Amino acid sequence: MGKDVKALLEQMTLDEKIAQLLQLATFFYKGAAGEGEITGPMADMGIDEDVVTNTGSVLGASGAKEVQNIQKEHLAENRLGIPLLIMADIVHGFKTIFPVPLAIGCSWNMELAEKSAEIAAKEAAVSGIHVTFAPMVDLVRDPRWGRVMESTGEDPYLNSEFARAFVRGFQGEDLTNDLNRVAACVKHFAAYGAAEGGRDYNTVNMSERQLRESYLPAYKAALDEGCEMVMTAFNTVDGIPATGNKKLMKDLLRDEWGFDGVIISDWGAVKEQIFHGVAADEKECAQKSIEAGVDIEMMTSCYPKHLKELVESGEVNEETINESVLRILTLKEKLGLFENPYRGASEELEAEVILSEEHRKVSRELATKSCVLLKNENVLPLQKEQKIALIGPFASSGDIMGAWSWHGRQEDAVQLQAAFKTKMDASNLTFAKGSDIETITEEQIQEAVSAAEGADVIVLAVGERADMSGEAKCRADIRLPQAQLELIARMKELQKPIVTVLFNGRPLDLHGVIDRVDALLEAWYPGTEGGAAVADLLFGDANPSGKLTMSFPYSVGQVPVYYNHFNTGRPNRPDAPDHYVSKYLDIPNEPLLPFGYGLSYTSFTYSEMNLSSKTLTPSEEITASIQVTNSGEMAGEEIVQFYVRDIAGEIVRPLKELKGYKKVWLEPGETKEVSFTITEEALRYFHSNLEFTSDNGEFHAMIGPNSTELTLLSFRLEK
Repeated sequence: MGKDVKALLEQMTLDEKIAQLLQLATFFYKGAAGEGEITGPMADMGIDEDVVTNTGSVLGASGAKEVQNIQKEHLAENRLGIPLLIMADIVHGFKTIFPVPLAIGCSWNMELAEKSAEIAAKEAAVSGIHVTFAPMVDLVRDPRWGRVMESTGEDPYLNSEFARAFVRGFQGEDLTNDLNRVAACVKHFAAYGAAEGGRDYNTVNMSERQLRESYLPAYKAALDEGCEMVMTAFNTVDGIPATGNKKLMKDLLRDEWGFDGVIISDWGAVKEQIFHGVAADEKECAQKSIEAGVDIEMMTSCYPKHLKELVESGEVNEETINESVLRILTLKEKLGLFENPYRGASEELEAEVILSEEHRKVSRELATKSCVLLKNENVLPLQKEQKIALIGPFASSGDIMGAWSWHGRQEDAVQLQAAFKTKMDASNLTFAKGSDIETITEEQIQEAVSAAEGADVIVLAVGERADMSGEAKCRADIRLPQAQLELIARMKELQKPIVTVLFNGRPLDLHGVIDRVDALLEAWYPGTEGGAAVADLLFGDANPSGKLTMSFPYSVGQVPVYYNHFNTGRPNRPDAPDHYVSKYLDIPNEPLLPFGYGLSYTSFTYSEMNLSSKTLTPSEEITASIQVTNSGEMAGEEIVQFYVRDIAGEIVRPLKELKGYKKVWLEPGETKEVSFTITEEALRYFHSNLEFTSDNGEFHAMIGPNSTELTLLSFRLEK
């Protein structure tokens, strides 16, 4: 028999209700590991012990023992015995770390993405966590923004599919009874990935039509999958900070989409309305956020300091408070916390489950699928009898897990050098650091030269430290640090084949890298099993199949650069004059590497495309099909991509839009037919009046291995 949360709400005082709307960090609570003096932080926030005793949730707790201690101490002092919700950022793994989400995106593998979230949830749950602040589904187009590593890319369709997969993985089918799952919190609502200048926390400014078409679909997909929570974004939307944006949170999220779950602010975002310039003081911050529908204020105290007086003055209706508290209590009931406040937390299970061989195996498989082969001039795969010089700051580094892996440990990560030793005779392997991440010495260079002198091939492991991408890690210069570019240049002078592996969290400007090496593997931050996965690929024990889900710019001056852009009235066509068209004078318009790009150790040949009909109607479908042949000598997986263009819309339409993809495994010489179904519904978009409908007229259907190499046929929609 579940808890009657409505009856519980009626027993609560106004002060107790308001405190439920506050989330504090672990160090405020008795029983926390390393518990210290908490009166200082309370004084800084203007709250007292009564508020802490009645808070509704805590973030940042780690481990079953600590969570159980915090919950036990809290329940001993809370008058009504209302348990805490324990929340944390479990983004791409708990202690078994998976590739960063941008890398997972490049796998185009929803099954493994879901499995990674399921494992992350299991490890988090046995450690006492109830809610994860994930998935982040922000659409990203600017690699200067540090948080692109936390997104799955630049395409709304693909992001939506991953959003659904992650929510399924975290929550499962029965959140109440499956103690190995956690509630998911989709973020950051909305359009955080469109921050101007690629600078964190910065302004977002776009039309509502663009917001609905490109940025909202992935959030909506997560909610359609049953996601329990939404986190507000730091940015403005149409001039109003999201955390106090009634049109966004109440009119759209609550009323139009029917979301009745919990909305939580990001860290400190309620009070930041003062700095945005839309609130004069904390009291106005509290009023704007509660009226917009924000249920939980994270780590500022505008609610506990001012909501009571706002209710007593009649400026805020107490029923608004009641609705927020009821949503929080309902989530606690759904998680079974009233019956079992220590839900799932178990030191014994932690020892059994966390970093298990099964979990490591999935991490390795997903990392293998997530790496993208960007260049290969007949030097990969490596031969195990070759003499190999492994050089670079990431050759023996455990810093390969990326941001938001705060429970993961570098010492648990498989380093590349150790993985190489499992693949080949150690006597044929030489090693040198070559440089640090951002500095290089002549002594390091000479050490690298000595290591490479007798080698048949040089493998360079280079990239960004994990703390060079992630939140507040925005960069205007997105090239490799100069020290590593110098290392590559000096190795090039040896005139030996060079294979380079990149460990990084964003698309980089690859000049000085891709033009100086013979093969280039984008490994991203591949997680706990990263070294093993990369070695599997380099030695041919696995065949690369990943495809980019975010374009690599030719130069930072292009950004934002993305495949599904609009045309202009003066496009830079091959038959256009040399001037007075939309182009740069000094660089190409096109990215260096486009969305959907990725090589394999084999080759795939595409036939001409076929359409089952040249006319589409609302009641009849068209099938687009193509023959794909493995024309190489190694079995492999190809990700076949399907795009559509509306030639003449009511408003300008993108040059192409991903509408589907299929993964096909082919043995050497094998051919398979790959087909896609085109429906009228798939051609709809938001018109100038925000009506979601389609246009009569001509469309292009396109199939190919990436967003630029496409076979094209035309069809017409007739309604």
